[in-house]
Amino acid sequence: MTDSIAATTGATAPAESPAESVDAFRARARAWLAENMPRRDPDAIPPLPGDDDHLWLRARELQQKLYAGGFAGICFPKEYGGLGLPRAYQEAFTEESAGYEMPVMLNVPTFSICCATLLDVGTEEQKRQHISAAIRGEEVLVQFLSEPGGGSDLAGLLTRAERDGDGWVINGAKTWSTWAYAADYGLCLARTDPSKPKHDGLTMFLVPTNAPGLTINRIRMVDGSTEFCEEFFDNVRVDASAVVGHVDGGWAVATQQLFHERNAVGGGSPYVSGRGATPNRPKANPFAVAQATGRSAEPEVRTMLGDMLTLAAVRKQLQARVAKGVAGGHLPPPAASLLRLFHAEYSMAEDDIALRIAGSFGGFGPDADPGHTGMAGVSFLGRQGAGLGGGSTEMSRNIISERLLGMPRELAPDRGVPFNQIKRGSR
Repeated sequence: MTDSIAATTGATAPAESPAESVDAFRARARAWLAENMPRRDPDAIPPLPGDDDHLWLRARELQQKLYAGGFAGICFPKEYGGLGLPRAYQEAFTEESAGYEMPVMLNVPTFSICCATLLDVGTEEQKRQHISAAIRGEEVLVQFLSEPGGGSDLAGLLTRAERDGDGWVINGAKTWSTWAYAADYGLCLARTDPSKPKHDGLTMFLVPTNAPGLTINRIRMVDGSTEFCEEFFDNVRVDASAVVGHVDGGWAVATQQLFHERNAVGGGSPYVSGRGATPNRPKANPFAVAQATGRSAEPEVRTMLGDMLTLAAVRKQLQARVAKGVAGGHLPPPAASLLRLFHAEYSMAEDDIALRIAGSFGGFGPDADPGHTGMAGVSFLGRQGAGLGGGSTEMSRNIISERLLGMPRELAPDRGVPFNQIKRGSR
């Protein structure tokens, strides 16, 4: 296992300069994409949210195409199945692939969170097995973090793992696990020593989703989507090789994982390929809504669309600045919370403006107009998700306040107290 867990700042440039320039790589990618990848219909209206198993099969197929063509895992090291190239190469490929179908469903959490975390803290065997398999399109990885009664206090989790010979037995429950039904493995944080303070007695495990005793249920949301799951662990046994990082050192792994999550949600990860909303998470487009309603020329609507263009420009510059600052050591890793926070503000503004433009044409529910105007209403139903996924906006503000601006930390009466001595509930 790794001896220490350092805050990773993004893709690391290879020891030797790439033999191929970014421009040459871009040209080769452009030619390969035109010959091998299916084009997206720019005028296609995304379907309303619903069951999406067929989309996951498609995502794996597209990833396998990328791998066969030599354009998968661009910023991951060569020894783990990637190309070992700097971020500029990934950005060039992403720009060239804008008009094509891409396996964007694998970007989060498989590549930008789970594989990135394994790259930082996993064993050599875990890296070679799981990162390589994901790059080949053979594995999907997710997170088993949140719990039914945990709220935002991840370190207060109750799922426990107890030693059983050379392995561990896990019992407990997790929830809000994105796309767990489509995954092969999940990074699961569990309590291994309740006699230690809550941050100190945790361990991260890499758990196969088909493990005996693990039940995964899909949760249907108000907008009709079923991307979230709940999991029940009933004497789920894993080998010692499932430990990621150190036993009782799981909080350090989780902290790294959360850094990658905020970076990914905010658009700063170097490990994603392709842009746009995932096919199973459609998003209203204010510009398309304005055209569909015939309101594009109205001064009020043009002002709102101008606001969106301004926010988009700020977001792009912020992503570039934070990514460069963290990679160069000028900003600490918690600066990823700036991206996470701005992403939430941008996404919620996008939903608000789309619905305001749609007006009475904005529908809700399964009977909504399947066009752009109906999507405005359906998308608004999930508006608050942007402020919760990847850690709430309140948590992001706390991190920025305490770890970037140096303001005093919030009072934590349970800090340093053994977990089994912390009072919970009403008694």
